[in-house]
Amino acid sequence: MEGKLIIFSAPSGAGKTSIIKYLLDKISSTEFSISATSRKPRKNEKNGIDYHFMSVNSFKKKIENNEFIESEEVYENVFYGTLNSEIDRIWKNGKTVLLDMDVKGGLKIKSIFKEKALSIFIKPPSIKSLDNRLAKRALDTQKSIQERLKKSEFELGYAEEFDIILENKDLDKTKNEAFRIVSEFIEGK
Repeated sequence: MEGKLIIFSAPSGAGKTSIIKYLLDKISSTEFSISATSRKPRKNEKNGIDYHFMSVNSFKKKIENNEFIESEEVYENVFYGTLNSEIDRIWKNGKTVLLDMDVKGGLKIKSIFKEKALSIFIKPPSIKSLDNRLAKRALDTQKSIQERLKKSEFELGYAEEFDIILENKDLDKTKNEAFRIVSEFIEGK
C-alpha cells in the first residue's frame, strides 16, 4: 500500500525539527520516518527513536543490498539514509510519512515519488541567524558549527527546487503555515 510523503529539508538550525514535532503532535495521520545514520549518537539521542544508528560498514552493506530508498555521504564517513522498511512500515499503518532530510536526499525522494510527495524547504532569515541558533543550542563544537554554516550556504542553493519554501522568521507563524500546507496536501486539496 502506497501513501504520501512530506519531505522537510533545511540548513541545520533553521527550525525544521521543531516544525516536524509540531506537525506530528497536531496531525495524527502522520508518522515520522526514522533515518539511518553512521554518525555517533548525540547526548540524549536513542537508537530506533531519533535515528537508526549503525556502523559505517553496516551502512555500506545496506547500500549494497539496496535497503535504502536514498542515502548520502553528508560528511566524510558520515552517512544518512532512508530505509525502504521504514516507509513501508508507516504506509502499512495507513499514515503519511514525514521525512527530515538533507537537500539532495529530499530532492531524490521527490523525483522517485513525484506527486505522492511534497517537498518543503525551511529557509532561515539569514546565515547570521543560523549561526546564533546553532551556538545557542550548544550541541556542536565551534568547528562543527562552521562546517554546518558552510554546508548551509550550499543547501540554500537548492531551495528553489523544492515545491514550497517557508521562511522561518517567526517559529509559531511558520508552524501554523506548515500545518495548513501539510493538511491540504494530505487531504488532496
